[in-house]
Amino acid sequence: MKKSKRSKKSNSWKIKQNRDPYFKRAKSLGYRSRASFKLIELNNKFKFLKSNTNLLDLGSYPGSWSQVASEIVTNGKILSIDTKNMNPIKNVNFYKNDIFEEITKNKIKDFFRGKLEVIISDMAADTTGNKSLDSIRTNQLCLEILNYSTKLLVSNGVFVSKVFMGDDFEEIKKIAKILFKEVKFFKPISSKNESKETYIHCKILKTL
Repeated sequence: MKKSKRSKKSNSWKIKQNRDPYFKRAKSLGYRSRASFKLIELNNKFKFLKSNTNLLDLGSYPGSWSQVASEIVTNGKILSIDTKNMNPIKNVNFYKNDIFEEITKNKIKDFFRGKLEVIISDMAADTTGNKSLDSIRTNQLCLEILNYSTKLLVSNGVFVSKVFMGDDFEEIKKIAKILFKEVKFFKPISSKNESKETYIHCKILKTL
C-alpha cells in the first residue's frame, strides 16, 4: 500500500527537524522550540533584555521567547499572552486571550502600571497554505501591534517583532520610522535560510 501524501509530508518534516542543529540544541537545552535561539541572537545584537526589565510577550505560545526572557529578567515583570494555552514558566505570568480584546488591553495596563519597557512578538498569522497571503496577514499583525505599542511603552521603550519581506514590508518600515527614533532590521542565523522572515527592532518613541 502506498503512503498518503500527508504521511510523506509528515515524514519529510520529521527528517528536516532531526537534521536541524537548532532543533537538536533546543531539545538538549530544554527549550520549547528552536525559536528560542532567535531571541537569544536578537538580544545579543541589541541588548534590550536586562534583569529588571518589564516585558510583554505577545503571541507567546509555546513559550520559547518567554522562557529565554525569564532566564535574564529576574527582577522585572513578564506578562505573556496568547489565545492558546501555554504551560507554566517560572516568574512568567500568562494570560489566555486575544491581544486586541479590550479586556486584554486593560489587563496589560493594570499589570504594568505604565512601566512597560519591552514588547516582543514572534507571532505569525495562522497558515492558510498560501505563503504570500500568510506573509501579508502576519505583517498586518505586526503593524497593529506596532501602532498599539506606542500607547503602552515608556518613552525609551523597545519593540521587537517578526516581519516578512514582501510588498508591505516598506509600509512597516515607514510607519516604524514615524513612531520610533531608532529602527533596525536583523535576520538571526537561527532563522531558516528559506524563510522570508526578519525581525524589526524599534527603540525610543518619538513625540508626535
